[in-house]
Amino acid sequence: MFRIETEVDKERTQFLRSRLRETNTAASPVLRALRETPDDREVPLQVWALDEGGELAGGTVGHTWAGWLHVTFLWVDARYRERGLGSRILSETERIAREERGCRDSRLETWDFQAPGFYLKQGYEVVCVIPDYPPGITEYTLTKRLE
Repeated sequence: MFRIETEVDKERTQFLRSRLRETNTAASPVLRALRETPDDREVPLQVWALDEGGELAGGTVGHTWAGWLHVTFLWVDARYRERGLGSRILSETERIAREERGCRDSRLETWDFQAPGFYLKQGYEVVCVIPDYPPGITEYTLTKRLE
């Protein structure tokens, strides 16, 4: 018999993460070869654009791991949209990932009302579509070859 609990528990989360990592490493020769290499850990990557007054105009938040850039957030202040700033920020993020971190590919997620068209113009391709996530919205996963 088991008791099921639902509280947030950081210690159990870390335990689960380490056990899952061990299990996955044992099951996958690719992950086994990745362990203890520079590509083994997620490294944060953030790029910021500041306006003439030093205020935040836009930026990206993401990380690199295993030769991939994962863009978690890209945001441009409404005052600076349609001026090429988003393209410039994303391009610089990709350049750092490619040239300084050796990434070969990039991935990101966006919703239908955000920027799928923008990312397609930047060379990304849709690899996954999840309708109704959340209800009434479609989520897209896109990837791009950086080399």
